[in-house]
Amino acid sequence: MTLTQDSLQRSLPLPSEMTNVDMDSSGGNEEALMKTVTRTGAVVPRKRAAGRLIMHSMAMFGREFCYAVEAAFVTPVLLSVGLPKNLYSLVWLISPILGFVLQPVVGSASDHCTCSWGRRRPFIVGLGIIMLLGMALYLNGDMLISAFIDQRDKQRTWAIVTTMLGVVLFDFAADFIDGPIKAYLFDVCSHQDKERGLHYHALFTGLGGALGYLTGAMDWVIAVLGFSLASEFQMIFLLAALVFLICLTLHLHSIPEVPLRYENEEKKLLLEMTKSYKYSSIDEDIRNGCLKPAFTEIEAEAAPGKCADTSRREEPRRITLKSLLRTLLNMPPHYRYLCVSHLFGWMAFLSNMLFFTDFMGQVVYQGSPYAPHNSTLYLTYRTGVEMGCWGLCINAISSSLYSYLQKFLLPYIGLKGLYFTGYLLFGLGTGLIGLFPYLYSTLALCSLFGVMSSTLYTVPFHLIAEYHREEESLKLENWEPSEEYERGKGIDCAALTCMVQLAQIILGVGLGLLVSVAGSVVTVISASMVALIGSCFVAFCVRYVD
Repeated sequence: MTLTQDSLQRSLPLPSEMTNVDMDSSGGNEEALMKTVTRTGAVVPRKRAAGRLIMHSMAMFGREFCYAVEAAFVTPVLLSVGLPKNLYSLVWLISPILGFVLQPVVGSASDHCTCSWGRRRPFIVGLGIIMLLGMALYLNGDMLISAFIDQRDKQRTWAIVTTMLGVVLFDFAADFIDGPIKAYLFDVCSHQDKERGLHYHALFTGLGGALGYLTGAMDWVIAVLGFSLASEFQMIFLLAALVFLICLTLHLHSIPEVPLRYENEEKKLLLEMTKSYKYSSIDEDIRNGCLKPAFTEIEAEAAPGKCADTSRREEPRRITLKSLLRTLLNMPPHYRYLCVSHLFGWMAFLSNMLFFTDFMGQVVYQGSPYAPHNSTLYLTYRTGVEMGCWGLCINAISSSLYSYLQKFLLPYIGLKGLYFTGYLLFGLGTGLIGLFPYLYSTLALCSLFGVMSSTLYTVPFHLIAEYHREEESLKLENWEPSEEYERGKGIDCAALTCMVQLAQIILGVGLGLLVSVAGSVVTVISASMVALIGSCFVAFCVRYVD
C-alpha cells in the first residue's frame, strides 16, 4: 500500500501518549518483547534498576567462586589420582586451544541465534551445565570410577582420564561463558547501564574469587564427618554447585532478552519519535514515496531509486566458515589493537598468578617442593603456599574495591587513564616483588594484582561498548543499511575473550621452560616486563572514543 500523510498520522500515537516500556516487568512475553525503537530501528533500552544489574552480575560471582575452588583443589586432586608429571602441560593446554579456535564460532552463533528465549541465554545455560559436569568429574572422578570398576590398575587409569576430562570441560566452559554474559549485558542495557553493569561484574567477580579462596583455606574434615560424606572433595562440590546454580538462576531471570526477529515476522515493538526526528522529517520521507524505519508495523511501497528494499532479509542468516572468517578479517584496526593490548595484559597477569603460590613457597619462604614430605624444607614450602593463597585472597578483595572506585575515577582520568594506570601499577608492583621478595611487602603489593584484574574485566569491554555506540550513531546519521555479514557484539566479545586463551597457550608453551631453568622468580619479572610494555601499547596504540 502507499502511505499518505493522513493515514500515517492516524496510525502513529500522539507524542504525549508515547512511553517507554519496561522490560523488567513480568506481565508476559509481549511486554518482555517491547522496547523503545527510534525511527531508524535502533533499540533504546530504558534505564535498569540497580537490583537487576546486581542479579545480572551474579553469574560472574558464581563463575569466579568455582574458578577459585578449582585453583585451590585441582592440583591436590590431580596428585591424588596419580597423574604423571608429563601430562600436566597437556591438561592446561587442551582447554585454551579449544577456546581459541571455537570462541569466535560461539560468539557468531549467539549473534544469529533465533531462539525464542533470546540470543545469549541458551548459550549461557549450556555452558553452565558443562561447568557443573566438569566440576563433578574432577572433584568426584576417583569415587565414581571406584564405584564401577573393581580392578585396581584400571581404576587408576580411568580415574586419571575422568579427572583430566573434568578439568578440561570446566576450564573450557568457564572461559567461554564470559563472552555471552558480556554480550547479554550489552544487548539489554543502555550505554550508561553498560558502564554500571561492567563495574558490578568486576565487583562480584572479586567477591566470588575471595570467597572461593577462603573456601579453599577452610578445614572441611569436620563438615565431611558431619554430613557422612566420603571425602572433603564431595563437600566442596556440593557447596560450589549450590552457589553456582543459585547465581546462574538469578542471572537468567535478571533482564529478559528480546529474541532476534526478522522483517518477515510481526514486530511487537514501539515506535518512538525522538527529539531529533519530529513529524516534519517523516513528511519528507512521505514526499519521497517511502518510509525508512526498520521496525514498524506499517509497510511502505518503495519508490524506484528513492529508498532501499525493506524486505531484503527474509530469512535468518546462515553462519558459514567463509562469513565468519570475513567478519574477523574485516575487523577494524582499532578492534585489533584492543585485542593485542588485552593479550599483553592477560599474559602479564597469568604469568604471575599461575606460579604465585609456588613463588611464595620457594622464593619468599625459601622452601622446596622436591624435598621429602617430612622434611623442614617441604613443610616450609607448604607454609609459603598457604600464605600465597592469602595473597590471592587479598588480590580478589582489592579487585572488588577498585571496581567500586573506578566509577568515581572515570570522570577525572577517563578510560585511557584507567587502562594505563592498571597496567603501570601491576608492572611496578610485580617488579618490586621480584626485587624485594619479603613476606609483608609481597602481601601488601598483592593489592595491585586486584587493580590489574579489575582493569582487565572492565575497561576493554567498556571500549567495545564505546566502539559499538559510535558505529551505531554513524549509521543512524547516514541511514546506512545493515551489511550482509554484520559484525555483532557477541563476536567482538568473543574475539576479546580469545586473547585469554591465547595468553594461556603462549605461557603454557614457554613459561614452564623458563621456570624450570631460572626458577619461580622469573614469573614475576616477566610479568612486570610484559605489563610495562603493555602500558606503553595502551597509551599510544589503543583508540579511545572522545
